[in-house]
Amino acid sequence: MTSTSESFQLPTEAAEFYESAFVPAFFAQWAPVLCAAAGVGPGQHVLDVACGTGIVARTAADLVAPDGSVVGVDLNEAMLAVARRVRPDLDWRRGDAADLPLDDDSFDVALSQMALMFVPDRIRALSEMARVTRPGGAVGVLVPGRLDAQPAFAPFVEMAVRHAGPSASSLLTSYFTCGDLEELTELAESVGLAATVSRTEPGTYRAPSVDAFVTTEVESTPLVDRLSEATYRQIRDEAHAVLAPFTAADGSVEAPFEADLLVARRPRG
Repeated sequence: MTSTSESFQLPTEAAEFYESAFVPAFFAQWAPVLCAAAGVGPGQHVLDVACGTGIVARTAADLVAPDGSVVGVDLNEAMLAVARRVRPDLDWRRGDAADLPLDDDSFDVALSQMALMFVPDRIRALSEMARVTRPGGAVGVLVPGRLDAQPAFAPFVEMAVRHAGPSASSLLTSYFTCGDLEELTELAESVGLAATVSRTEPGTYRAPSVDAFVTTEVESTPLVDRLSEATYRQIRDEAHAVLAPFTAADGSVEAPFEADLLVARRPRG
């Protein structure tokens, strides 16, 4: 993750929970897809931008071994602390996606998964990824698709905003603000990259329960501090009806989720 106008910085406990719960339930499924689309392979030098606890970096590391290398960059120290604990052999660095602390032409591939929507200056971030990628190298980005294509999240956000008010909308929809493949492609091309892959990838969002779904979506944003106990209870109660189509007999939630994938190459010469 990286910075936004809202504070999404996480304490260590939250970063550990992110790694133990969210990575296997949601983020891990996309990392091999992103790496494959960008052509990550043996001997390459790969960058993971806004790496979080490092699932993309770890996936890439296995693909570039034994002679390649991987660097993960994130603004959040708690995320990096978990990343270092899980894979101490990789190179983890603190840095802003819009001002990468790396030299020009350093990597064969630069990747960013489920993070670009949190970067205030997306053009700058893509420009930085292009800068540190060698001529002919690939820049790969994967972000959530548009909100109205998410059959569980769209009705949940509508319901939560009805209870919490309009101010909740910007917080609960921030995750989906990059969900436009045409616009994402145009952003990449505006910094001199040439798109080679542009497609929507189907996936699944899983939660152990409806209550866990609500907790994640509310408490992973500053919205939790802006809700009264009564309003939070209303959202939690109504979520059971909203998410009923995606709730299994054991109470777990499994919902379709679309992600947008873009790979673009830096021209040679």
